[in-house]
Amino acid sequence: MCGIAGILALGGAPPTLGELRRMAGALHHRGPDEHGAYRDERCGLAHARLSIIDLSTGQQPLSNEDGTLWISFNGEIFDYVELRAELTRAGHHFRTASDTEVIVHAWEEWGEAAFPRMNGQWAVALWDRKARRLILSRDRVGVRPLYVAEHAGRLWFASELKAFFAADPSFPRRLDPRGIDETFTFWSVVPPQSVFEQVEELEPGTTLIVSADGRSRRRYWHPSYPTRGEEAALTTDEAAQAVATTLERATSLRMLRADVPVGSYLSGGLDSSLVAALALRARGRGFQTFSLRFEDAEYDETTHQRTMAEHLGSEHHEVVCSKADIARLFPRVVLHAERPLLRTAPAPLLLLSELVRQTGTKVVLTGEGADEVFAGYDLFKEGKVRRFCARQPSSKSRPRLLDALYPYLTRSPVAQRAVARQFFLQGLSEADQPGFAHATRWRTTSALKRLYAASFVERLGAFDAKRRLLDSLPDDFSRWSPLSQDQYLETRTLLSGYLLSSQGDRMLMASSVEGRFPFLDRDVMALAATLPPSVKLRGLDEKHVLKKLGRGLLPQSILQRSKQPYRAPDALAFVTGPRAAYVDEVLSARAVVDAGVFDPTRVAQLWAKCQAQAHQGQFSNADNMALVGVLSTQLLHQQLVATRFEASEAPLRTEVTF
Repeated sequence: MCGIAGILALGGAPPTLGELRRMAGALHHRGPDEHGAYRDERCGLAHARLSIIDLSTGQQPLSNEDGTLWISFNGEIFDYVELRAELTRAGHHFRTASDTEVIVHAWEEWGEAAFPRMNGQWAVALWDRKARRLILSRDRVGVRPLYVAEHAGRLWFASELKAFFAADPSFPRRLDPRGIDETFTFWSVVPPQSVFEQVEELEPGTTLIVSADGRSRRRYWHPSYPTRGEEAALTTDEAAQAVATTLERATSLRMLRADVPVGSYLSGGLDSSLVAALALRARGRGFQTFSLRFEDAEYDETTHQRTMAEHLGSEHHEVVCSKADIARLFPRVVLHAERPLLRTAPAPLLLLSELVRQTGTKVVLTGEGADEVFAGYDLFKEGKVRRFCARQPSSKSRPRLLDALYPYLTRSPVAQRAVARQFFLQGLSEADQPGFAHATRWRTTSALKRLYAASFVERLGAFDAKRRLLDSLPDDFSRWSPLSQDQYLETRTLLSGYLLSSQGDRMLMASSVEGRFPFLDRDVMALAATLPPSVKLRGLDEKHVLKKLGRGLLPQSILQRSKQPYRAPDALAFVTGPRAAYVDEVLSARAVVDAGVFDPTRVAQLWAKCQAQAHQGQFSNADNMALVGVLSTQLLHQQLVATRFEASEAPLRTEVTF
């Protein structure tokens, strides 16, 4: 895990060493172990390294034998050992033991076909001096971030936007209305959209090549599923065995392919418990586990976490998070996330990553991705129930199935039956339309747009986030099963932009910790996509196949517990106890007007309402999202737009200049 950045002159000035050093300095938290830079009259590469594989000789930027191909790489290629053997047989010679050098020779041997062969998580920048072309690539689901922008006759790229702002004070810093609007629809932007004007986020599973002939952008991967009814003909037992074999290998690769200790997160749920149990099987002895506890009993899962840690015999570490901790950490969370947030859930994860780093651990395994890949979310069950109701709209009994949804929420949306049925049974005539299962979430989130300022609405124009997304669906989307369609949209809208970014990479790397995600292994995802929907969602039993393979591997209390998604206190964190000074500052009429996104009167009304209801200890879902969304957007403007982000020039261990 590292941070990468660089500049390609497209007619503008060549990159300077100072710019590259400032870019590396802005990414120091992603790679505090050492920094390096390469530059010639056309291109410059910067690198901030978190050393995990080949500690002694894996410095970057790194080149091929004759110095014509240079790389700056963020991530891990987990099957690099096998790829290296194949490339050696093809005549390539290696001078390091790193996975980075494997990418260089893989490009030489296979060109663009190299990336589909790799099983890993990456953001890659390759500069081909001879062909005068820059190659940028991002892993399949966007575990590792990569931004691209054009400014002053140059192409800029980096793991984080801060690198652009630190390198050049003239770099434009303005929030993009479309990126904000996508966030207030889907909870996240959908790449290539970003929340900053003139900046795009390279799409997951994409390779971008920039040369004198122009730009070539190709998707080498996107989520894909069999035609409805043509899924693999496997029984549940057969599917469980196939998944067990594939997931065990994925976990073993991520546990053992590191030259530093690897730990594991334990949330107390099925996904992280499975990963930790398989990691123990691969390692053969105890390792370190890490759990997040909450002062608020509604969110706390301590009992299950400790049960699993005892089952593993791990060296277990815990950190307790309070509402005051969330309020204290939130500005730093937004600065690292570099985007608005509608939930405070990333803040406790930042606290957890700090605990990991304090133990000296650089790498952790997590259960992220299981809900998307094996249909674990209530949204999938909700979609299934609503489609069932749509087949007999006049039925009085079918809507009763809605009562089984969201049992873990204190203020469950199905608690008031009449209101819930009116809400969930809207739009049943569109049950065969793309986005049907997501419509309730998108409708709820979009209600927050009532807070927009008139001038912001004018800037936004006729932009329709939902229409743009649905117009970009794959040609064969309509031929997939309804569950596969729902899984695709969940992966496309929430996995990369929120779960792997705001809750994943950004909170981990803020503390210089790498996350590894066995459920997002190439082969695990490919296998899961072929499974019949009934193996993943059996009736309303989510992740049925994972529960099946967990028998004999996990304690019964973990297997039998009701699903409790990870959540954290939201609006209450900002209105109870001593108030953080920044809250009143960023919500002031002056600050709201300066940011230009929200109407100051409506924000003041929302803030007054939340303060008045603080004694009740609960807020509506809409007010929770609205307050967090406004606060985070205002903080984003304050920290990265109104104030110039500065970084010191990183000292370079490696510097190559032509």
